[in-house]
Amino acid sequence: MIILDNGTLRVEIDKMGAEIRSVLKDGQNRMWSGDPSYWSGVSPVLFPICSGMPNDEYIYNGKTYQIAKHGFAKKMPFEVEATADDTATFMLKSNEETLKNFPWKFELRVKYTLIGDKIKVEYFVLNKSDDTMYYSIGAHEGYNCPEGIENYDIVFEKEEALNTCLLDGAVLSGETQPILTSGKVLSLKEEYFEVDALIFKNIKSKKATLLNRVTGQETVVSFPEFPYLLLWHPVGAPFMCIEPWCGICSTKGDSIDITEKEGIISLESQNEKVHTHIVEFR
Repeated sequence: MIILDNGTLRVEIDKMGAEIRSVLKDGQNRMWSGDPSYWSGVSPVLFPICSGMPNDEYIYNGKTYQIAKHGFAKKMPFEVEATADDTATFMLKSNEETLKNFPWKFELRVKYTLIGDKIKVEYFVLNKSDDTMYYSIGAHEGYNCPEGIENYDIVFEKEEALNTCLLDGAVLSGETQPILTSGKVLSLKEEYFEVDALIFKNIKSKKATLLNRVTGQETVVSFPEFPYLLLWHPVGAPFMCIEPWCGICSTKGDSIDITEKEGIISLESQNEKVHTHIVEFR
């Protein structure tokens, strides 16, 4: 476990998946505990796919590949490339096993930097292959809600009219359901998560705040470069995941050719792309 500490935040990061496992502020862990009775994860890195493909498979250049939901990075050990008191960089390289499911050579770096009461999270994706690489990447961070989620709001930075995309198994059905008619505040309800997640494609805001109405405590997630936002929570669990994604679930009936997948990122050979989001604990 790698520990970062800047005097305000104390962050523990597991080399397995380069996953934040705890964030202590004023002696309180602001992240989900990882209790497996609800969910053993805390903040997995989703790469090289977000969500799933139909039957967990896709086609590239006429060949079919298998890939598990949310990809493989979350279950792989990262190398600690650099570390200091307030920053650490973790690196994952493609290998013989990853090439069986994802036919591109790559380097993925995840860099965490503490800045006061903020964690800056940067994903550096480098295409080491000779052809264009197609991928998605996303965050899946779970935040403690000890009073239960119905004592919490999600406060958006802009006025929103939000429809959630409905799921049909692991893919989207193509139908939507209104969640927020107009406004900046979404009061959380357990019933929203009886069918899994809230999935927002057309969100205008690039900042969402998890507000504890009991204590006034806030967790602010800024995601300027991520076009999609998901909220996820197992019914009854004392945490809420706020998930900025560069990528989105497939829709029922869509092509499984990865080059045609909605939201997929194309990265030219030997090029690097950086995706950044910031979490502030108030």
